[in-house]
Amino acid sequence: MNINIIDYFNRTTDTYPQKIAVKDMEGELSFSELKTRAQNLGHKINQKYEGVNAPIAIFLPKSTIAITAILGTLYSGNIYAPLDIHNPADRIHAICGQLQPACIITNSQNESKLHNLKDQFPIINLDQLNFNNDDEAPVGYMECIDTDPAYIIHTSGSTGVPKGVVISHRSIFDYINWAIDTFDISQQEIIGNQAPLVFDNSTLDIHLMVFTGATLCLIPEQLFAFPAKLLEYINEHKVNFVFWVPSVLINVAKMRLLESIKIPSLRKLLFAGEVMPMKPLNYWIYNTDDEVLFANLYGPTEITVDCTFYIVDRKFEDDEVLPIGKACKNSDVLILNQQNKPCTINEEGELCVRGSSLALGYWKNPDKTSSVFVQNPLNTSYPEKIYRTGDVVYKNDAGEIIFVGRIDNQIKHLGYRIELGEIEHAISSSFEGIIACVLYDYDYKKIILIYESENEIPVAEFRKQLIKGLSKYMIPSQYFRLEKMPLNASGKIDRKALSNRLKKKEFT
Repeated sequence: MNINIIDYFNRTTDTYPQKIAVKDMEGELSFSELKTRAQNLGHKINQKYEGVNAPIAIFLPKSTIAITAILGTLYSGNIYAPLDIHNPADRIHAICGQLQPACIITNSQNESKLHNLKDQFPIINLDQLNFNNDDEAPVGYMECIDTDPAYIIHTSGSTGVPKGVVISHRSIFDYINWAIDTFDISQQEIIGNQAPLVFDNSTLDIHLMVFTGATLCLIPEQLFAFPAKLLEYINEHKVNFVFWVPSVLINVAKMRLLESIKIPSLRKLLFAGEVMPMKPLNYWIYNTDDEVLFANLYGPTEITVDCTFYIVDRKFEDDEVLPIGKACKNSDVLILNQQNKPCTINEEGELCVRGSSLALGYWKNPDKTSSVFVQNPLNTSYPEKIYRTGDVVYKNDAGEIIFVGRIDNQIKHLGYRIELGEIEHAISSSFEGIIACVLYDYDYKKIILIYESENEIPVAEFRKQLIKGLSKYMIPSQYFRLEKMPLNASGKIDRKALSNRLKKKEFT
């Protein structure tokens, strides 16, 4: 009986000890090598912190050493919490301030970026760790059960402080075993990873390797800016499985690269994180082998990556909407109207999720947790939590779920979930005498800032200030100044009026 992630990893390593587990541009590790390194690190963590179920911050680039750090943390019986090495110092400090990690794992190249955090939390520098020693194997993981936390992924928060979503071992079991059964995953898969390790889509790539013995190829982040080189990488490494955000697929389609660069090894192409338009998807379908499986996955971080899926099994016109499908195994999707009653066919409502896929909540944030993880209004007999996603959907006549949009100002952009309120918070904190409204242009996938101020602020100045506290993917693409911001009857910014003007291309 497997009760935590390491039980699965040990079983896989015993079955495929010499098989390549993970590789990056610097090298590769077999399962036995990865296990030895992870156990050594796990022992080191146990020396730094004697308890279990504490967060361990991982401040490393996407690499074999980062995968080692993730598994080493799990061997120690603790919770891995990846941090983005590209984030500004203020954001890293805000996350660590709330997270209070038992230690931070990094390397020499990135340790200097931690500044005074080194005085607040113990540091493990992997460049100074002897991976060839014979230290006693860590035993912390043996104390962990399936409902204990496995990882914490931070998402954008409307107050300016990112929220830490806590996911259990049990939730990962359900998600990965569903994916293995649904997409027929085995040790023969060669996974081409796109998602940064701070993005929850990476969960599928990492743990398919852990559970099945598949090989994980960590594609260098810079290749995604050069689609032709990206396809060449797929061919060189014979990648047959990818799980990417739609923007990557869209860029390849825009350049029409599949007509000149064929990728015959590809057999399974999954995508999630954003709405996938049909026109670029049709380009991929028409320019790859007939045997390639295409699947649209949907879900917020709070339900362990994905809760619905749709395997593309029929022809769609370029202007049609691709369904997000049906619930994954052992998850249940409720579509509720404003009266908390189930919606009828073609009636729009909020998508809510129940099941063991639900996150345990937000780390050290009970108020936010209780606001979205709530009692199932359809169940008055016993306690049962559902997660209210804030996404508007409906079921069509075929019973397929169709995504419509957001109830609030939360968006998904480049695969990342972003609170527009966090960007507005950063703007109001950086500039005096400004009223800001941040919108999202779904047609062109751009973050737009509309602001009221006495004088126009140069775009360069906006970017210079915002990059100090926001990730690059959160920086607005376009900036428009108004003499007067429209207000609604309650005196708040009239976002609907601004959105309508944006759709009509009235801003110049």
